Amino acid sequence: MKKKLILISALSALAVAMCSGIAFASETTAATDKLSDGFSVECYSAYLTDYATGAELYSQNADAKHEIASMVKIMTATLVFEAIDEGRIGYDDMITVSENASSMGGSQMFLDAHEKYSVDDLIKGVVVASANDAAVALAETVSGSVEGFVNAMNDKAAALGMVNTKFANATGLPSESEQYSTAKDVNIMTRELMKHDKYYEYASIWTEDYTHPSGRVTTLTNTNKMIRQYQGCLGGKTGYTDRAKFCVSACAERNGIKTVATVIGAEDSKTRFAGACKMFNYAFANFRNQVVCKKGEKIEESVAVERSRVKTMTPVAATDASVLIKQGDDIKVEYELPEKIKAPVKKGDVVGKIKITHNGKIYTFDLVSDQDISRATLWDIIKDMAGKW
Repeated sequence: MKKKLILISALSALAVAMCSGIAFASETTAATDKLSDGFSVECYSAYLTDYATGAELYSQNADAKHEIASMVKIMTATLVFEAIDEGRIGYDDMITVSENASSMGGSQMFLDAHEKYSVDDLIKGVVVASANDAAVALAETVSGSVEGFVNAMNDKAAALGMVNTKFANATGLPSESEQYSTAKDVNIMTRELMKHDKYYEYASIWTEDYTHPSGRVTTLTNTNKMIRQYQGCLGGKTGYTDRAKFCVSACAERNGIKTVATVIGAEDSKTRFAGACKMFNYAFANFRNQVVCKKGEKIEESVAVERSRVKTMTPVAATDASVLIKQGDDIKVEYELPEKIKAPVKKGDVVGKIKITHNGKIYTFDLVSDQDISRATLWDIIKDMAGKW
């Protein structure tokens, strides 16, 4: 393998990004931990990451198990979007709501049993209003039963490396069975949900009057107040029960920096939003997005191609290859490529890797072909040989 190493240092000073919108204030006795610039996160546990790589930017009691209330629906929505991507259900599919689904308490969109609702409308209910009835209706549709869906939730959690999580239902309502997660695990599933571009369309809705098949109207209001109250907030999920207290996991982006902040166990609603707001500001004030190679951009190295009229090809980045780094931090970049590849090659085929090392952690990004390269024909070989003579 050929390797090219580059050392990059982030030395530029960054302006402090201030929290816009309302000033969140709180007085609590919740556990606190100091960030490097002196302010506190008032909650049981908190976690902040770079969206793209999952790199940890801040951690407070992040592996401690705790109930997470309606943040359970982050996994519910993730599995629904996956079912749609796989063609098992569609946005326009009509679902007949069961009596079980319509009987859910807590946050609801007040579905009528035995009436038909679209998948699109039910997702809106879950993402915007944290509707328990819509969550159960979708779970029953995707997996045939809530029990089957919960099994899928736990399987997905295991696949994502959420080692300290156990789901007992699709809503986050109090359960007789044990149900818990951690700030780190919630952050992982939040980033997984936000891989689905369609999610952001629902998450950006502030309020909407929804008309049921019967003509009855229910007003859906977004439980994530930061959509309006924090500049750059792209979406998120709140939660509250007596045992979980106030929780939120949300994503925000400014100046090319995209981060995910998770708060569990705050004493009141304002405090949970304040905690997320402070972590976002910490990221935007102290980190920069170091881009090594943008999506579709060619690197400086080429690879020899065998059995083709095309003799060399230059790979491109499959996605933005970047990491968030603090001022003064160094990164090491390695381009790993084979000495040669054999035709045929299809556009999008992985032909190498970009490896970025930062603070002892390695982040890997694919390098791909930006063209189809066909295998040489017999006539091509003859012409090539004739040219050499």
